[in-house]
Amino acid sequence: MKIIAVEAIPFRIPYRKPLKFASGEVRDAEHVLVRVHTADGVVGVAEAPPRPFTYGETQRGIIAVIETILAPQVIGLAVTERERMAARLERTVGNPTAKAALDMAVWDALGRTLDLPVTQLLGGYTDRMRVSHMLGFDDPGAMVEEAERMQADHGINTFKVKVGRHPASLDTAVVRALREALGPDVVLYVDGNRGWSASESARAMREMADLDLAFAEELSPADDVLGRRWLVGQVDVPFIADESATTPAEVTREVLGGSATAISIKTARTGFTTSQRVLHLCEGLGLEVVMGNQIDGQLGSVCAVAFGAAHRRTTLHAGELSNFLDMSDDLLTEPLRIDNGELLVRPGAGLGVEIDDDKLRHYRLDTC
Repeated sequence: MKIIAVEAIPFRIPYRKPLKFASGEVRDAEHVLVRVHTADGVVGVAEAPPRPFTYGETQRGIIAVIETILAPQVIGLAVTERERMAARLERTVGNPTAKAALDMAVWDALGRTLDLPVTQLLGGYTDRMRVSHMLGFDDPGAMVEEAERMQADHGINTFKVKVGRHPASLDTAVVRALREALGPDVVLYVDGNRGWSASESARAMREMADLDLAFAEELSPADDVLGRRWLVGQVDVPFIADESATTPAEVTREVLGGSATAISIKTARTGFTTSQRVLHLCEGLGLEVVMGNQIDGQLGSVCAVAFGAAHRRTTLHAGELSNFLDMSDDLLTEPLRIDNGELLVRPGAGLGVEIDDDKLRHYRLDTC
């Protein structure tokens, strides 16, 4: 079960349309496929989606840190030595998605070795999650049309609406249009990606007070300490910390400092090992939890649903598991399907997926 090699393979798959939000815009999935090889011939896989405007990572940077720093730290360890592995990876500051992908690929290799699904190794609570779909910046008519299509085609009835534009009325108009078109039974919540000031956020939330929003996420910058605390006191729905709370220590800081009342867990940035630490901390603090999305491809979404379905608390709200629908293609031999608003855990050992070698050759950016 010892790790003998780690691969970091860059690939690019175009999105069907640009995904726009307050902190950036994405036109292509320029991700990194991570493969962990063991001495027994087992290969575990995961993907790292760089978000330079959020965490400072780039595709080239992820490859470099894995090949030159992280891989040498884990080669020679057994896939069961996850705590020792985590301690070694923590020596390197930052690089969250590189570490997360390596961690999840090791868990996949462990599951394949033991012939058990990762979801069962993590907790085994259920085999599915309800799905929330993220709606990026667009005009009200286009966003309503997309939401209605997601309802009709996939049964999705929960939507995270990207906000944070200037003026804020652009976004409050969108949310109002969505509520009027979709009706009272659809769950709506907003995510500002730190785009508004605290005062702008409070004003926008007052304008949307009658729209029955479920959450507000990262409306203003986390480093505006006093403004953020003031804002959370003005908002009458749970305030989700996302990119401001990527470690257990940051969760503690945000919550005890009064800057958040709920947490987004993204396996793409905390893997399975650190995600469990964050989740257990949230359970101890009595916080609501939402499974977030790093604009993951299908492999990343498989990881997210494997973790979310493994624990009771992460199934209480719909998880953000559908952004792979915006991609023009993917790498899996068997594509994911969202039916009746749910995404099922893949059956089989590990993550239950296989990479299509022909597609990987087509989309990879390095030489085979």
